[in-house]
Amino acid sequence: MEHDSYIEMAATEQAHWWFTGRRQILSTVIASLRLRETARILELGSGTGGNFQMLTRFGQVTAVEENAMARALSVRNAWGMVEVKSGRLPDGLPELGKFDLICLFDVLEHVKEDEATLKVVRGLLAPGGAVVITVPAFKKLWGAHDEQLHHKRRYERAELGMKLQRAGFAVPLLTFSNMFLFPVALAMRGVDRLAARLWRRRKVSGTAMLPSPLNKVFAGIFGAERFLVCRMNLPIGLSLLAVARAGPDPA
Repeated sequence: MEHDSYIEMAATEQAHWWFTGRRQILSTVIASLRLRETARILELGSGTGGNFQMLTRFGQVTAVEENAMARALSVRNAWGMVEVKSGRLPDGLPELGKFDLICLFDVLEHVKEDEATLKVVRGLLAPGGAVVITVPAFKKLWGAHDEQLHHKRRYERAELGMKLQRAGFAVPLLTFSNMFLFPVALAMRGVDRLAARLWRRRKVSGTAMLPSPLNKVFAGIFGAERFLVCRMNLPIGLSLLAVARAGPDPA
C-alpha cells in the first residue's frame, strides 16, 4: 500500500463505515468459534492496528506487519497488550509458535505467493485451531482502488475455496459479504473508472470518510450482515469471508 493510504487508514479506521461494519461481522464469526479464554491469536498483516481492540476480547494477540510505517502507527492501538512484530509472508516470518486463531483480514490479495502463504499459515495452527480470512471478490471489479492498495488479485469464490483445500484446509464457511451495499459499490466503481479516464485520477483508497449521517447508515447496513453470515452463505458481495480449519495433509 502507499504511505498515504496507511496514514488515511490510521485516521479513519475506528469510525469509517467499512471498517466498523466489517469488525461487527468478524466479531460475530470469531465468537461463534468458541475459543478458549486463553486462546492465542495471530493477526497477519495487521496494518495500523485497527482490529486490536476487537481481537483482544477473544485472547492474547500477536501481530505481524511488514510495513514499518504501519507498525509505527499501530502502537497507539496496541495499548501495550499486543506484540507487533516485523515479518513478511510467506517466507519472512519471525519465530511465532502455534495459534488457536489466525486472522488475515484483506491481506492475502496483497501477497504474490498466496498458496504458499496458506500452507505456512496451516503450519502455524494449533490442534483444533481456525483461520479467518477476508479478501476482495470478483475479478471483474478490478479498478483504481485495487491498484492504489497494491492488490495482486481479486478472488472468485470457487478459486479461494480451491486454494484453501490445496493448502490442506477444510472450509466450513465460505461466503460473500458486503452484499446489501453491492449495488452502491458497483455504481461508485463506475464513477471511479470514469474519473480515471477523464481526469487521470488514480488514487482511490476507499478509506476517506463520508458525511457522518451517511457513514452511520452504511455502517449499520454492512454490520447487519453479522446476523446472517454464520447461518447462510450470502450469494453475492464485494468481499469473501472464509473460516478454515486444518484438514488432511495436502498431497
